Amino acid sequence: MAIHMEFIPGGSALTVFLHGLMGRGKNLAQTAKSVKDVTSSLLVDQPNHGESEWTNSFNYGEMAQAVVSAVRQHEAFAAHGKFHLVGHSMGGKVAMLIALEYPEIVQSLTVVDISPVSQSDMSEFKHLLGALAELDLLSIKSRADADRALTEAIPNYGTRAFLLQNLQREVDGFKWQPNLQMLLRELSAIGAFDAPAGKQYEGPVLWVAGADSNYIQPRHLPRMQELFPDVVPVTVADAGHWVHSEQPEKFTALLREFITAEH
Repeated sequence: MAIHMEFIPGGSALTVFLHGLMGRGKNLAQTAKSVKDVTSSLLVDQPNHGESEWTNSFNYGEMAQAVVSAVRQHEAFAAHGKFHLVGHSMGGKVAMLIALEYPEIVQSLTVVDISPVSQSDMSEFKHLLGALAELDLLSIKSRADADRALTEAIPNYGTRAFLLQNLQREVDGFKWQPNLQMLLRELSAIGAFDAPAGKQYEGPVLWVAGADSNYIQPRHLPRMQELFPDVVPVTVADAGHWVHSEQPEKFTALLREFITAEH
């Protein structure tokens, strides 16, 4: 499976960043640039997102395998042999699976605002992705047209802007770069999480929650500790689900301290 990655050169370590649903590697570029004094970074477009290859269905195990295969083929991995791993939301689930399945190559794990449990309520994403799918791309002449057309269904400007980054202009009009129809169809699989039986990642884990988000709950801690016994939970004040973009300085400081710590 073809996986697109962007390399940002930096310090002596290597960090791999995994974005969330309807995101792309570039979403984490500012974070990567903010820590380039201590680490080089690989910004991954996960399958069905950005410039990476599409699939017919959604499977976290296959995503984890594809990401690991692509990273292993990059010359930066050859120079290090291990990497720090940072995953947000959907990317956090992929990152947890990578750490559990391939612990020998994961130096540390940072999970951002997601838990190792299944989410049954995906109604918010069904609404958001459904609104995008219903957009008449043939009538769109500009990104501003698309923004106006989505205003009623998605009134929050920041959310619309985040989603509209995926609208790509082609010679004959606009298209969605992610595999929108498949992602909408597979929302139950995206909400699910099944850890491999009997496996633990014993390396250091930073578990970052946004104080204003409900993706991480106190009842999820025992499961997190079961899978990741060396986990440090941190809650970032005045942040929702997108901790790294809502509180970039706080998040960068946490990440820098964590990846440079003597573990």
